[in-house]
Amino acid sequence: MHQKLRLGMIGGGLGAFIGGVHRNAAQLDNEYDLVCGAFSSNPDKSKASGEHLGLPASRVYGSYQELFEKEKQLPENERVQVISIVTPNHVHFEPARLALENGFHVILDKPMTFSLEEALKLQEVVERTGNLFCLTHTYTGYPMVKEARQLVASGKLGKIRKVYVEYPQGWLSTFKEGGSVESHDIKQATWRTDPKQSGIAGAMGDIGTHAFNLAEYVSGLSVTKINADINVVVEGRLLDDDGAALLKFNNGASGVLFATQIANGEENNVKIRVYGELGGLEWQQEDANSLQVKRLNHPTEIYRTAGGNYLSSFAQHNTRTPAGHPEGYLEAFANLYRNFALCVKARMRGEEPQPEWQDYPGIQDGVRGMAFIENVIASGKSDQKWIDFTI
Repeated sequence: MHQKLRLGMIGGGLGAFIGGVHRNAAQLDNEYDLVCGAFSSNPDKSKASGEHLGLPASRVYGSYQELFEKEKQLPENERVQVISIVTPNHVHFEPARLALENGFHVILDKPMTFSLEEALKLQEVVERTGNLFCLTHTYTGYPMVKEARQLVASGKLGKIRKVYVEYPQGWLSTFKEGGSVESHDIKQATWRTDPKQSGIAGAMGDIGTHAFNLAEYVSGLSVTKINADINVVVEGRLLDDDGAALLKFNNGASGVLFATQIANGEENNVKIRVYGELGGLEWQQEDANSLQVKRLNHPTEIYRTAGGNYLSSFAQHNTRTPAGHPEGYLEAFANLYRNFALCVKARMRGEEPQPEWQDYPGIQDGVRGMAFIENVIASGKSDQKWIDFTI
């Protein structure tokens, strides 16, 4: 009989965007059953959210501290097993720490913590407790992104020379934060541009970390130096809404990263291009089913999701629909949730997870993401510009 993992959620109450995305992703493969939650720092809102989701009142909590205290008192076959944390950045570290230390596995929305200092502390907790940890860098869940990573790792592009990665958005082209209207955009803008909730970075923390993670994930390389230009374009905004960085990688390759939230008319067209001695590749979210593979003096090849046995086992494992049907954002999110569930269940059986299952972002990705935020902001403020990428 198929056994579902018991899932609890912290944050993501009524009116929240990302909570619904996580819940949909968790349910797509029937691997999780949402059994409890502390959906808001406001106990009444948490209760209302739990009622809306059909949870029993006894499993809806007024705080994450109460959730852990009450859940660990339940019989082992009833208590929650995996905690999904979908709060603003400043409420990532403490619930993640408590979850891990109370014996629960953790799925955490990015960026991992409020600061690099917190990230390093959380890494120590993960290593000390031995519990599993997943960070939801969504774009690594797309089948063609996984195929791109495997093509690079197999050596088909040769030694990597150049990486271009970009994430343009336009939704913060005007000043939205701080308004009195209870709209989705205003609530999202208010906390994402508030240093007390978001941390030291705005666009670079929110979407720049996605671009950075994608660059390292696909290329298999690590950034060693960074040279950044960071901007606040919209008057009155407290954190960056635009920026770019030159990158140096550990094999000598160079790169360019830009992330902006003031590109009018842009939605979420994440894009990456990687070039090596033997060829290059290109992927963008607006045509997520396609991966372009390029070689000198050859026609461009287009690899397609569900394209057949020429795709790697990693791409095939994360493909859900027949050829021609779009593999989208929710499916990419769900791939992370499913792979994590398969690893948790393998551990419960005392088995080693398959390599394809283990292909999800983890604690090291989170630490490097927070290091990116601190280094890119430091470089942007510095007259020196080129600085070593330090952790």
